[in-house]
Amino acid sequence: MSERDKSEQGGLEARLRATEEALERIGTSSDERETCRELAAFLVRTLCDAAAVELTGRGAGHERVAVAGAADLLAGPVPESASVARAPAYLVSVPLTTGSGEIHGRLLAARTHPAFDDHELATMRFAARLAGLHIGHARLLAATEKTAVDLQRALVTEPGRPHPNLEIASRYLPLGGRALVGGDWFEAVRLHFGRTLLVVGDVMGHGLDAAVDMNAYRAVLREIAATDLAPHRVLRQMDALSAADEARRPATCLLVRVDPARGVAVYASAGHLPPALFTHDGGGELLDVPVGPPLGTGIGGYEALTRPISAEQILLLYTDGLVERRGEDIDTSLARLTALRVGARAGLADVVDAVCDGLDARHAEDDVAVVAARLRPRPVTGR
Repeated sequence: MSERDKSEQGGLEARLRATEEALERIGTSSDERETCRELAAFLVRTLCDAAAVELTGRGAGHERVAVAGAADLLAGPVPESASVARAPAYLVSVPLTTGSGEIHGRLLAARTHPAFDDHELATMRFAARLAGLHIGHARLLAATEKTAVDLQRALVTEPGRPHPNLEIASRYLPLGGRALVGGDWFEAVRLHFGRTLLVVGDVMGHGLDAAVDMNAYRAVLREIAATDLAPHRVLRQMDALSAADEARRPATCLLVRVDPARGVAVYASAGHLPPALFTHDGGGELLDVPVGPPLGTGIGGYEALTRPISAEQILLLYTDGLVERRGEDIDTSLARLTALRVGARAGLADVVDAVCDGLDARHAEDDVAVVAARLRPRPVTGR
């Protein structure tokens, strides 16, 4: 074998080893900036003295998001060719492309000597394209997650308007900054004679499917509630209609029909955690609402609980993300909720803030939905 053939074989073997390492080390997460850092580190470890990665799509020009090695070597002129280009100072620029040809940025690589050979340039092209594919997937995932979050927020940002004799405040917190949303929701429906139906529910699972099912449950709830059935009978109707749709996911749901004029509230639960009542000068208590099966099972068997309610009490409805913590008994979790002293807060928005802060809801392990309600005292009129 000639020296030229030996050199060519050695170059091919080195290229194969570098390709295998690139596949292992580039794109280990869905974070596009981490992918860029992995790309730069790989090249400095295997081919060059300095590497940088710059992304497009974040305004004009390129944003440098990763640098490895001797960064001063990258201070020379950068070739702007769409393909690999050579510069006198052994500086090359490689586009970060996807299979469809979309360009997400560029890779810059430099070394003092010698110039990059064809095998090394081919390795750079492969590594840059590999990173470009991972970046494209990360951006597609981020766009999908944003769509799901925007949909969920549009559906649950504000419940319906209660009667003026009932004040409410609410909060929805999706799980994490980028996680797909779940099926948590809440609602307020005006009924006859100054009554308001408060609702909180949680569809199993996360993502667009859960959000779509959540919207279906919400639409069914509004239609049935308009017939002015008792809360437990509303649940029976919702369960029967949902069970007829085999594709719909099961859901928990808690209904509370508040009647300020009579000072009573009627509760009914489909597999949901109990509501809490907070007094002005103390903590909270959990109401022992009879719990039926989740909606969508077709089993039925819902019962109602009627309790007095006054303007000195705050009613709190919530989904399990507010209280449940991995590895902790649910009774311990609920005890932490009722130990809060929130009843003396002037506004219901402050109450919701205090509950979320007190239970560290922003770092919860699931989506969180919270609704607080309080009767508005009747104005005192002179004779």
